[in-house]
Amino acid sequence: MTTTPNSPLTTSVQHENASAPSFVTRWWPPALAVGSAVGVWWLATAVLAPAQSLLRETTPVRVAKSLVDLFNRGVLLPDIGVSLWRLLIGLLVAALVGIPAGLLIGLNDTADRATRPVVQFLRMISPLSWAPISVALFGIGNEPVIFLIAAAAVWPVLINTAAGVHAIDPGFLQVAKSFGASRTEQLSVVVLPAIRGHLQTGLRVALGIAWVVLVPAEMLGVRSGLGYQILNARDQLAYGQVVALIVVIGVIGYLLDLVARRALAGSRPG
Repeated sequence: MTTTPNSPLTTSVQHENASAPSFVTRWWPPALAVGSAVGVWWLATAVLAPAQSLLRETTPVRVAKSLVDLFNRGVLLPDIGVSLWRLLIGLLVAALVGIPAGLLIGLNDTADRATRPVVQFLRMISPLSWAPISVALFGIGNEPVIFLIAAAAVWPVLINTAAGVHAIDPGFLQVAKSFGASRTEQLSVVVLPAIRGHLQTGLRVALGIAWVVLVPAEMLGVRSGLGYQILNARDQLAYGQVVALIVVIGVIGYLLDLVARRALAGSRPG
């Protein structure tokens, strides 16, 4: 059987031949980087570390065994769920505060000038600096953790929302006004669609900051969550479990950012 250069069979074979190298080209750099990082980790902890060093407790093999032990004890998945729940609530609070405040600052020059010093002052304070105050206000429990997450995540949302409003062409709002659009209609028809990209960026940045703050915030006396498990493992001198939890935190953070990036990319207009 003969095939012409443009026949369906030839096209299919060319597509299959092209897809395989494309797949390999796409995945070998990150696979090589991860493998190299694990190799350096093994070399530093299993080969170069002194025999009596605590680093010997954190080799990749021992960390993998500790991870399996945490999973078999039934504590890992519940604590991951609790941490993700606190993260979600804190981000929701940050969005409910940051988006309206950003819209107000972006749409009102007087509000922008009045709040700029306060916003710049507050956003430069480490969220964990508020830990003693949050515990004094809310006591021990979920509330101070959620407060610290919201205090960290609100500023990227607010600032990106305001920046998006400032970037809108004033002519768009003038056209809407000329057609008799009310404030609410201008907001829903012109402003919100125009700032979607800025808002998505702010939420993604807020997600990363909130996840970083979550773990130390869970060391404020709560009895669950990934941060609590790190403290618990440290108190037991189980440094293999400490590193195993650090690995879990890093993997979940990577997956959260990946999901956010894919979701935001898919929601943008083509």
